[in-house]
Amino acid sequence: MSNQPTSDKIRQSILENIQVGGNITVANITQSNHSDTINQPTNATENPAPKRTILILASSPVDTARLRLDKEAREIDEGLRRAQKREQFTLQQKWAVRPNDFRRALLDFHPQIVHFSGHGSGEKGLMLENDAGKIQLVSTNALANLFKLFANRGVECIVLNACYAEVQAEAISGYINYVVGMSNEISDDAAIKFAVGFYDALGAGWTYEDAFDMGCSAIALEGIREDLTPVLKIKTR
Repeated sequence: MSNQPTSDKIRQSILENIQVGGNITVANITQSNHSDTINQPTNATENPAPKRTILILASSPVDTARLRLDKEAREIDEGLRRAQKREQFTLQQKWAVRPNDFRRALLDFHPQIVHFSGHGSGEKGLMLENDAGKIQLVSTNALANLFKLFANRGVECIVLNACYAEVQAEAISGYINYVVGMSNEISDDAAIKFAVGFYDALGAGWTYEDAFDMGCSAIALEGIREDLTPVLKIKTR
C-alpha cells in the first residue's frame, strides 16, 4: 500500500486532469492534523419554508349577475407566479362549486388559505350552485360550523370575496384566525383589485393583516371608492 500523503494524492489527481488550454475549478482543500477534507458548498435552502396552499372556490349561478371570476383567478395566479416567495405557495381551484364540492375541496387539498369568489346574500348566506347550476344558499351557521371542523387542521385565513359577506366573516372568525368579508356590495373591479393586492403582498412575505391593508390600498390606487368595503375579522384568543 502506498505511503503517499492524502494531500499529495489530491494534488496529483488535479494535475492529471488538467488539459492543455482547458480550465479546471478546484474545490477548497482544508488540511488538519488528522485528515484532509474537501469543503462542499452548503445549500442555503436546505430547510425551505413549508408551502401554503391557496384554494379558490368559485361559484356564479346561472340565475345571478355574471361575475368575472375567471379574470380574478387568472390575476391571482399571475401575481403569485412573479412573486418573490412564489415557491412558498400552491394554487388550487374549483369551479361551479356546490355544497358537496366546497366540503370535499377542503378535505382534498388541505388548504391554509381559502378564497371564495362569488355572490353573497347577507344574512341569508353565500350563493353556491345546485346540480342545475342555479342558486343554492348556504347559511352562515352552516359555514361557521364547517370551518370549525378545520380550525385545528391548518386553515389560517379565509377570504370571502362576495357582497355583504361580513356576516359570514364575523361568524367564521370565532374559529379561524383571519377572515376577510365585505361590508357592502362590491363591484367586480374592486373585488379583483383587492384580491390581487392581497395575494401580491402575501407573495412578498407579508403578514395577513398587512396583506389586507395592501388589498384595500390596491382598490384606492385605482380610484375606486370601495376601499373601505373589505373588512378583516381576527379571532380573539
